Amino acid sequence: MKKLFLFTAALSLMLFSCKKDSTNNGSTAHVTVKMTDAPGAFDAVILNIKSVIIVTDKGEQTLNVDGGAVDILRFRSGRDTVLADQDIPAGTIQQVRLVLNDSGNRVIVAGVSYDLTTPSGQTSGVKLNVHDKLTAGIAYTMRLDFDAAQSVVFTGNGKYILKPVIRAIATAASGALTGVVSPAASSPKVYAITGADTIGSTTDATGKYYFPGLAAGSYQVKFVPVSPYAIKTVTNISVTNGTVTDMGTVNITQ
Repeated sequence: MKKLFLFTAALSLMLFSCKKDSTNNGSTAHVTVKMTDAPGAFDAVILNIKSVIIVTDKGEQTLNVDGGAVDILRFRSGRDTVLADQDIPAGTIQQVRLVLNDSGNRVIVAGVSYDLTTPSGQTSGVKLNVHDKLTAGIAYTMRLDFDAAQSVVFTGNGKYILKPVIRAIATAASGALTGVVSPAASSPKVYAITGADTIGSTTDATGKYYFPGLAAGSYQVKFVPVSPYAIKTVTNISVTNGTVTDMGTVNITQ
């Protein structure tokens, strides 16, 4: 019992210094929306983005953008900027809409600033068809790849209009880990450990545990049950991006 107490205390200190406990959330995916750009022959292309709307088979989710106007030409050759960051219900993406504010959109050419007319962007939003699946517990990066050279059009009468050419690509940026302990009455605290990082979780009434948003890598999973059950460690558990790793049933003995 003394060893058990010391071990539990040590794990508590590790958790305090590393990461917060995970939650058993099996219904949402975390989405970070980023924008990048292909080069265009302009000094700047400034978009005043209001929100990003993600439509899935679970409904419509609005992700507000609080960063103000963005010069998208600053984010090219592999660079990007975060527009929004939010949990949304897991499901299949049907459409992404980029909604712009009514003013503040402009293009700068040879040092001269011109208003950028975006008739379709302020109301219902610029529509992008996407058909990626968001798995619960997985973190995703939604990258909006804006092609400025094709998107900004000179009308011939001193005006520029925006006809957006954008690719939306969703990429899994994490994995998840789940399983069940038996018996459920052992009620263990569960720790997923990789390197110097430790993430803690608990089991529910059925013995299930769930770690969403884990970085890809090899983990040891440690179970610290209530007395009189014994501590158990399972090693070499592989977590990969875009996948929920199921450890199956882990038996806890006395």
